[in-house]
Amino acid sequence: MDFAFISCIGNRVINEDSYSVKEKNGSYCFTVCDGLGGHAKGEVASKCAAQTFSDKFESFEGNIPEFFEAAFDEAAENFRKLAGESPVLELMKTTVVSLVICGSECGWAHIGDSRLYGFHNGEAVLCTTDHSVPEMLVKTGEIKQSDIRNHPDRNKLLRAFGVSDETPEYEVGDLKDLSDYDAFLLCSDGFWELINERKAEKCLKHSQNAEQWLSEMTKQVEHKGRRREMDNYTAIAVITAKGGK
Repeated sequence: MDFAFISCIGNRVINEDSYSVKEKNGSYCFTVCDGLGGHAKGEVASKCAAQTFSDKFESFEGNIPEFFEAAFDEAAENFRKLAGESPVLELMKTTVVSLVICGSECGWAHIGDSRLYGFHNGEAVLCTTDHSVPEMLVKTGEIKQSDIRNHPDRNKLLRAFGVSDETPEYEVGDLKDLSDYDAFLLCSDGFWELINERKAEKCLKHSQNAEQWLSEMTKQVEHKGRRREMDNYTAIAVITAKGGK
């Protein structure tokens, strides 16, 4: 397994993105979280969630759906403990996207608008569905998928992970055969808003490894964001050993 990661503050004062990478007995858990800037202590929320997924993977025994359920449950409990220490933390929220690769299988879960892309033969064949206002407008036919990146409500989420007694509305994808994918990209919206799938594919086709692929994509992100108020941006690039890159 070949992977690389990056997390940058952009033009913001605080980096509210977090990530974690964990390996256990040849299985891997990759997680990206983006704390909500409009809520208190987004950086605490994202760090807690990413760290919880990493810690929980220590006890991973091969069942991917069960792992996600346990990781989200434990993260919710950790959020409640933090909120009990400080009232301001009761409002903290974060997105979560997590990928687990185990043997010949892979699976993922997410909530919010941090994304997972899957690539096969150099082309993007998978993209998780954002839990956001623009994505809802796509479903109702009011805008096109390509309009999301520049939509004025692109940062308005319909779901996020936070302190609540209710079950978080995260989404778990079906288990897939790892051979269906050559590469994966997990990233926060500060990354994917500034690079589209075609550019990511082009960077992948011209790269020899995950570090080079991520570096080329980051150059695209930073070039397009030069004249903008850049958000935090975080990404994990994964090229599977079976992908044949």
